[in-house]
Amino acid sequence: MQSIIAFLLSLSLLACTHTDVAPTPTVPPAPAATVSFLSLGDSYTIGEGVAEQARWSVQLAQQLRQHGTNVAAPDLIARTGWTTQDLQRAMAASDNRRTYGLVSLLIGVNDQYQGERAADYRPRLRELLQTATRFAGGSPGRVVVLSIPDWGHTPYAQGRNRVQIGQEIDQFNEVARQECQQAGIAFVDITGLTRAATNDASQFAPDGLHYSGLQMAKWAEATLPVVQKLVSTNAK
Repeated sequence: MQSIIAFLLSLSLLACTHTDVAPTPTVPPAPAATVSFLSLGDSYTIGEGVAEQARWSVQLAQQLRQHGTNVAAPDLIARTGWTTQDLQRAMAASDNRRTYGLVSLLIGVNDQYQGERAADYRPRLRELLQTATRFAGGSPGRVVVLSIPDWGHTPYAQGRNRVQIGQEIDQFNEVARQECQQAGIAFVDITGLTRAATNDASQFAPDGLHYSGLQMAKWAEATLPVVQKLVSTNAK
C-alpha cells in the first residue's frame, strides 16, 4: 500500500514540475531593400524607336534583379533631342525632390550634333553631374555616366563626314571622363560597342539613327558590374 502511495506521489510531483516549452518561432529573413533608380538623358535613354522593355536602363534593372540586386524599374527624365541644357531645365521643371539609390546619365550627343564645342559641353555637364549627385542623396558614388554613342557609325550617317563625327564624339567623351573622375563618379565607355555595330542592321532601330534593344542590352551588360559594385559599396 505504501509503495502504491509513493508511486502516485511521484507522478503528482512530475506533473507539477513539467513545463511545456513552446518552439522558437522561425523569423523569415527581411527582404532586401529595393534600390530606387533614376535614369537621365536623351533619345538613347528614352529608347527612341523601341519598346519600353528594350530601353537600356530598363534592361539594366532587369539584369541587376537577375543577379540578386532588388532594384526598382527606373524613373526617367529624358526626351529625344535634348541637349545638356534641355535636360537641366527639365529636371528643374520636374520638381522631383526624391532621392535615389542609383542615378544614371547619358547625354551630350545633341550638343555635338548641333555644333557645340566640347569646351562648352564641359561646364554644362559639370552642372548636370552636380544635379545628378543631388538626386543621389549627395553621394557621387551612386551615380554612373555612360559615354556618348558614335552616331557616325549608324546607317543614318551615310554620306556624312564620319571621321569628323567620331573625332568630336571622342572629344566630348574625354571631357565626360575627366569631369567624372574629378567628381568621383563612375564612367562607363560604351562608344566602342556602338562603333562595332557598323553594318549590322539588327543593332539599329528602324530609323537607322537610334539603337535596337540588342545593342542597348550590350550597354546594360557593360554597366552591370560597375553598378553592382556601386550598390554593394553604398549598402555597407
